[in-house]
Amino acid sequence: MKGNASSRERLMTAIECQEPDYVPLCFMIFSALRRKCKDQYEFIQKQMEMGLDAVVELPIVPPVTQFEHTDLRGMPIRFDQRVQIREWREDKPGENPSLYKEYKTPSGILRAVVKKADDWLQGDHIPLFDDYLIPRSKEFLIKSKDDLKSLSYLLTAPSLSDIAEFKETSKEAKNFANKHDLLVTGGWGVGLEAASWIYGMESLMLAAIYDPGFVEEMSQIIAKWNQERMQVFLDTGVDLFIRRGWYEGADFWPPDLFRRFILPSLKFEVNMAHEAGAKFGYIMTTGSVPLLNILLESGIDILIGVDPVQDRSMDFKEIKRKFNGKVCIWGGVNGFVTVEMGTKDEIESSVKTAIDILVPQGGFILSPVDNIRDTSEKTWENVQVFIEAWKNCKEV
Repeated sequence: MKGNASSRERLMTAIECQEPDYVPLCFMIFSALRRKCKDQYEFIQKQMEMGLDAVVELPIVPPVTQFEHTDLRGMPIRFDQRVQIREWREDKPGENPSLYKEYKTPSGILRAVVKKADDWLQGDHIPLFDDYLIPRSKEFLIKSKDDLKSLSYLLTAPSLSDIAEFKETSKEAKNFANKHDLLVTGGWGVGLEAASWIYGMESLMLAAIYDPGFVEEMSQIIAKWNQERMQVFLDTGVDLFIRRGWYEGADFWPPDLFRRFILPSLKFEVNMAHEAGAKFGYIMTTGSVPLLNILLESGIDILIGVDPVQDRSMDFKEIKRKFNGKVCIWGGVNGFVTVEMGTKDEIESSVKTAIDILVPQGGFILSPVDNIRDTSEKTWENVQVFIEAWKNCKEV
């Protein structure tokens, strides 16, 4: 089933919206397989054995300090050395425990309070950034514009030692990638999405309308921090830098607000990547269709996470027509509903539909969206059905 191209060549050809030797299959996230492997190298090897177009993601070993955000990946999150942190828990009869965290900064104290429900995964710790903060916060870290100076003390540039360690651990990973001719990716970057973790999604939407100056200032602080982290990846050398934007789609941000608050940093970071000779991928699994013109304007190379199940407004024909050889599409089939829970016929039909519509004229990478998490026998059987369906119709 091998083509003439290497995995890296195949993916790069697709990213450049050309026609590769066959349709690449590269899982966005594959937690179920990752948990079965002792390290990331075994994880990559297992994917190659399955016939997938695996990538080498930097950093190759997630740093321990990522406890401040398990999903952000990339460089460690560091605070200004003058910041003092205090955490505690309060229990009241008949109620869920409340977790408290205070950051004492040179500009004031920031405090977060979270309801610890059964689904809270961080013990008695409140990370700086986490998806669970949005529904579980009783008190968000940022309350007003007065807190933004203090926020700057929590979003500091990577230290020289962090940069040196990152570059050192990346050498082996890049050598491995060169040996097997695999694509090297890095990230994840983050934009205004991060504000939803520290200010709350509903509050952020209202502030964008009624206090836009505050949102712009917060966005600029986050963007500066993200770009300092991103630069380390670009200096080290990656083929593709990825920025997450799960909470930046039109389900949350209508086009006019996206253009004002998100597009400026997105365009700037795309240019950073291109000037360094890297491609830029943007993750958005829902709400992309109303933003297609703006995404084209941003200059991104890949829209990652195109999903017809999560995004009920998704129109494969429209997104293919709009992108028209300018932006690669990565995804096409839902991971949880279709691959993990679907029937053989549903999986095969979904793969065929995605390939039939999204492949012509190049610019498509097949993947379950976002992730395959479940490790049950049924899911593994369905993963094999998915892979076989791809093999049966992957030739361009």
